[in-house]
Amino acid sequence: MAKKKSEQFEDALSHLEKIVEKLERGDLTLEQSLEAFTEGIRLVQLCHKKLEEAENKVQTLLKNQQGEWSAVAFEPGATDATKE
Repeated sequence: MAKKKSEQFEDALSHLEKIVEKLERGDLTLEQSLEAFTEGIRLVQLCHKKLEEAENKVQTLLKNQQGEWSAVAFEPGATDATKE
């Protein structure tokens, strides 16, 4: 059975944190460090992709000019000019 996307994200993030801890300790060889760094980059890209997918699914409810609620796509950093 396939893992849920949120579990995949959490697993990837946890693995990434462990890689960062290993790299910060500084006791890896150069080759091990490069392998860990490469794996870390892959995990960052995976996490970024999962976050983008989640962001695209998020919608906010806003009142339109007629006072009715409607769903609009989430836009990071956008301010809501329709709030009173």
